[in-house]
Amino acid sequence: MKRRAPAPSVSHEEWIVDALRSDPEFAVEYLKQAMEGMNDPEGRGAALLALRQIAESCGGVAKIAAAAGVQRESLYRALSPKGNPTLNTLLAVLKSVGMRLSVEPDRKAHA
Repeated sequence: MKRRAPAPSVSHEEWIVDALRSDPEFAVEYLKQAMEGMNDPEGRGAALLALRQIAESCGGVAKIAAAAGVQRESLYRALSPKGNPTLNTLLAVLKSVGMRLSVEPDRKAHA
């Protein structure tokens, strides 16, 4: 009896980056959901990780850093779970991955 080789496995990180790369609408929704938690310290790390994963899906952090005019090391730090990127850095990275920041009313605050 001939045995089959085990199916290759991918890490969760690789799967997410591939999904973000192959579906730009998913990438937008993924980041929107992650950004919902920016006011919470734990949520902030998740949002920055999501943006880093999107950067990876768009050619890698080094490529996005160059396009955004940011030092690669600085961008890695800014997009780390404890990062604290400036608004200018966020805007430049978003532009480099083909997204932009938008504002909408907080329906919960006005209820």
